[in-house]
Amino acid sequence: MSKAELLSAFKLTNSTLTRLLDEMVQEGLLVTSGLGPSSGGRRPILYEINSHYGYFFGLELSRRTSSLGFFDMKMNPKSFTRWRMDEAMTPEQLTKHVAQNIRSILNDHQLERRQVAGIGIGAVGPLERSTGTILRPLNFPARGWTNVPICEMIAQATGIPAVLETGANAALIGEQWALREKNLQHMLYVHAGVGLRSAMMSNGQIVHGSIDMEGSIGQMIIQTDGPRLQNYGNYGALEAFVSVQALEEQARGDAKLGLNNLPQSYNMDPGRISFDTLLQALSQQDAYVTQLFMKSASYFGVGLANLINIFHPEKIILGGALVNAYKPFYQSAIQIALRNSYCYPDHIPSFSKGVLKEDAVATGAALIVRKNMEL
Repeated sequence: MSKAELLSAFKLTNSTLTRLLDEMVQEGLLVTSGLGPSSGGRRPILYEINSHYGYFFGLELSRRTSSLGFFDMKMNPKSFTRWRMDEAMTPEQLTKHVAQNIRSILNDHQLERRQVAGIGIGAVGPLERSTGTILRPLNFPARGWTNVPICEMIAQATGIPAVLETGANAALIGEQWALREKNLQHMLYVHAGVGLRSAMMSNGQIVHGSIDMEGSIGQMIIQTDGPRLQNYGNYGALEAFVSVQALEEQARGDAKLGLNNLPQSYNMDPGRISFDTLLQALSQQDAYVTQLFMKSASYFGVGLANLINIFHPEKIILGGALVNAYKPFYQSAIQIALRNSYCYPDHIPSFSKGVLKEDAVATGAALIVRKNMEL
């Protein structure tokens, strides 16, 4: 951008902006990058962020998969690695795995640890951001994920400071960054996977509650006499109808009653039916599994309608294993959400699966470090 463009964007005097630009160029935060087109006089000097001024890691901690992204000052992704969270991936093992990957990435890019401003962590809640602690998340395959001081563990293993945010909030921050040219201010992010997670943004800022509970949307009651998921939470909660676990439980129960042929089709005990089994059957257009997903989509649409009626977002980004597994699930949920929105058709939010998709959490987590870094 030219100085003239910056003057029109910020409430600064010409002399103040000139001094700031000179200081930032001297400090290496900005670099000059040629000349812009002339508007009648001399061609203006253009400024841009120095991509090598600092670097950031973004770490996603989820229940099915986790990922580590590495970014420069312009938020260009320099590296991405992803791994499955299995029974062996305890907090201690994950910390070792992350530290090893960070050392390898820095070595590959011929960078030193001091050039990294920090590590942003987007994790499954509930958590305590102020202390960098993951509290009592459900359904991690490995043991030990209770009251984990994850920021302290990562910082000690890597020598790089870490900050913690809920994964849903980090994903929404990342997606807003990817859509920054549209200047969206009121956004909603909903992730439907092992559990349900959500985040809200109002006036361009993440809405934080008094506690960091990203999964509260899953406890929205949509059927007062409905089931309870794994003897936890509210009866008739949305998560009991829309989650990987809910679909697995329904399929296993129906198989035991002889209401589906999954055990015979895949030569397995009904109790071993997994989400991967359902995806395989879905790819083969199994009628029972198709109906199972579509029924779940209808409940998901009702839950989304409730959120729209409360918040009235401009943009709704949907992600997670259920949303990405089956296109009609995504489409049906949107149709039902709009049909049950009180302000429809006067207010019609736009829907998408996001720009960053599976990279959103790690990107948003890195962005949090970038925004908070001292300049």
